[in-house]
Amino acid sequence: MAPSAMSRGSHSIKALSEAQPVPYWLDDPGKPHPEPALTGPETCDLLVVGGGYSGLWTALLAKERDPQRDVVLLEGREVGWAASGRNGGFCAASLTHGLGNGLTRWPDEIHKLEELGARNLDEIEQAVARYSLDCDFERTGEIDVATETYQAWELRDWYEEMQRQGLAEGVEFLDTDAVREQVDSPTFQAGLYDRRGVAMLNPAKLAWGLKRACVQLGVRVYEHTPALTLKPYGAGMAVRTPYGSVRARKVALGTNIFPNLVKRVRAYTVPVYDYALMTEPLTDEQLKEIGWQNRQGLGDSANQFHYFRLSADNRILWGGYDAVYQYGGRVRAEYDDRPETYAKLADHFFTCFPQLEGVRFTHAWGGAIDTCSRFSAFFGTAHHGNVAYAAGYTGLGVGATRFGADVMLDLLAGETTERTSLEMVRKKPLPFPPEPFAWTGIALTKWSLARADSHGGRRNLWLKTMDRLGLGFDS
Repeated sequence: MAPSAMSRGSHSIKALSEAQPVPYWLDDPGKPHPEPALTGPETCDLLVVGGGYSGLWTALLAKERDPQRDVVLLEGREVGWAASGRNGGFCAASLTHGLGNGLTRWPDEIHKLEELGARNLDEIEQAVARYSLDCDFERTGEIDVATETYQAWELRDWYEEMQRQGLAEGVEFLDTDAVREQVDSPTFQAGLYDRRGVAMLNPAKLAWGLKRACVQLGVRVYEHTPALTLKPYGAGMAVRTPYGSVRARKVALGTNIFPNLVKRVRAYTVPVYDYALMTEPLTDEQLKEIGWQNRQGLGDSANQFHYFRLSADNRILWGGYDAVYQYGGRVRAEYDDRPETYAKLADHFFTCFPQLEGVRFTHAWGGAIDTCSRFSAFFGTAHHGNVAYAAGYTGLGVGATRFGADVMLDLLAGETTERTSLEMVRKKPLPFPPEPFAWTGIALTKWSLARADSHGGRRNLWLKTMDRLGLGFDS
């Protein structure tokens, strides 16, 4: 290792010396108190299981559709404590994990999917205003940046393809000088700037604000109340909890990576752990050094990519790259902390922004993403249409869960809508195989993606085969 690399590595480790292993967003003195747990029996028209974005949006939209509907929401821990309070706070219009994934999988529907996604993001912005959701919502857009020459060529080619498909509205290609005018990193070679399709927000505050809005509309929210079993009961369903039970006409499941109460759904998702760092607040001079004046979200375009953005108090969140699958697909608290990944992320941060040498990280954390084989949410019903579910958002749930909530409510109502008519909604991804095949396949895919990043983006036979099968895996 060269002396400069050794010096940088030592500096990166030192920058982590005071980082707390807790999610920055959840480490907030203004965090609301949890609602009491359910004790005893309850009845309702609609039971929502899960207090993340998926469940919160479902409960809120159900009351907006019918204010007289009696709605109960159960959360096993506290609202927003899992993926909804740990993510980067990128609220994207895309419903398909990016335009490229959507165009590959649903070319005949892509214009409708893009239209629905843009409308969904606009409706989120309207809800933020209508319910005074104090979540630092900023419609700043996002830049995908190239840090290698081949990536710059790929970004230009992709921009030209977007133009041919009539899907480039609001998107601008940036050459080296133009991208560095937006954010000055010596690693940036080109960029695609989506000016309207992504908003930045504080993810935990969004969840807490949605809870408050639900309660104001009359939703009965019970926290520290896991749903243990789901069974038919007369014409509806019954759910047992540790200290009580709920009988409901309809049930919406928004549990995502946690074991689904409809057991046949569990094979469609695996937990992939993602990690992030948060810096101390930058000074005005430090912000000027990197020229990040327009506060866009950023992400590099490698297979193993980083995502980064500014918080309301001008910290930099820096996450991604490693995507860790634990053998057996288990979700455990000890997996939320991974010092070896933090060290790697810190080193990459100072490679991107050498101007910020001396900046310290205050928080380092991780969490599980509910990953499915097609990288975008899937939907379905069970128990003769009395139960609906949505899962598999694969890191894009901040915005897409609102769309998924509408889908679940449409399905529970038995309605044919522009949402339920979509092939994306009607069909499911391929399930993951049992162990040891799942672990072996994911490990081989990760190795192949890393190899492609270091070999000019060239995909090996394994990745080409996965592409043909409509499968994939990234961070």
